[in-house]
Amino acid sequence: MTAVLPEAASPPRLRITVEGAEAVGFAASPTLRFLLRIDGDGDVRSVLLTTRIRIAAPRRTHTAEEKERLAELFGPPAEWGRTLHALEWAQTVTQVPPFTGSTVTAVDVPCTYDFDVAATKYLHCLADGEVPLEFLFTGTVFYEADGRLLAARIPHGTGAEHRMPVRVWRDVMDRYFPSSAWLRLSREVFDRLYAYRVRHTLLSWDETVDALLRAGGE
Repeated sequence: MTAVLPEAASPPRLRITVEGAEAVGFAASPTLRFLLRIDGDGDVRSVLLTTRIRIAAPRRTHTAEEKERLAELFGPPAEWGRTLHALEWAQTVTQVPPFTGSTVTAVDVPCTYDFDVAATKYLHCLADGEVPLEFLFTGTVFYEADGRLLAARIPHGTGAEHRMPVRVWRDVMDRYFPSSAWLRLSREVFDRLYAYRVRHTLLSWDETVDALLRAGGE
């Protein structure tokens, strides 16, 4: 049974940093893996770690082309002083096994190419450089003291920052969706698009959309 933590007890102080990010090679769906280094005072029996990740868009300098592409998210660049804001990306829960002193644990983040998701829109619009990320940590640390198993909450405000290269996200997408992107349509619009393709004997969806764009003068 987990004992109630006495007020005078001193739980291990955790310091968490992000060491890097990489694509998961053989996941069932696109997944990014962030490596967290956790340093603690003394022996830690385990940590139940909740990780919330936000894209700190205001901390990045955007090119003129990126600003044009991001207008759907943040509006015209002239208004970014009040409309540019951080974007929620993911929240995961990780069980960290026992360690003494320090350990490295993986936090896996599923990725989507659904363009109805704001984070996907933002990442897709970036040409190069880095993505400023904010990691916010909550959860519970378990440890022993005086022969008892104790539990303490990770202090509010525990966090870390990381600048992820844009190419890391692109590598994940290219691995699962090489040279392609996905759009979600209502069934009614899809039926109309499919009928257009059949009427004009077009061989692929690329040809179908391209024909519509050319017809519209794009």
